[in-house]
Amino acid sequence: VQLQASGGGSVQAGGSLTLSCAASGRPFGGYYMAWFHQAPGKEREFVAGIYWNSGRTMYPDSVKGRFTISRDIAKSTVYLQMDSLKPEDTAVYYCAANPAVNSNSPAMYPYWGQGTQVTVSS
Repeated sequence: VQLQASGGGSVQAGGSLTLSCAASGRPFGGYYMAWFHQAPGKEREFVAGIYWNSGRTMYPDSVKGRFTISRDIAKSTVYLQMDSLKPEDTAVYYCAANPAVNSNSPAMYPYWGQGTQVTVSS
C-alpha cells in the first residue's frame, strides 16, 4: 500500500485548502481512510475519517463543520477540504489507511503517507 499526500501550503486565517491522498497498491474496499495532523511538539491527532465503501465520515469536534473528507473511488484518492482555517490548524497533515477498523488512534494505522505542511497565518 502506498499513500501519496499533496496539496499543503500557506494560507491566511479564514482561508481554505484541499489536500489529496492518492492511494495505490491494492483494492481499498473495506478500508478506513483517515487524515491526521501533527503540530511541532505535539502528538499526532485524528482530524477526519471515511469508510471507503460506504463513504460514512467521522470528525472530532475541533474540525466539525470546517473540514470535509471525501473519496473518489475511481481515482483511488481521498480528499480533505479545509475551510475557515485557523492558526491552530497549522501542522503537518498525514493520510493513513486501516484495512479493518475505524479508529482515532494513530497506532492503529499500518499505512501512512509522507505528510504535507499546512501553515495558517493570522
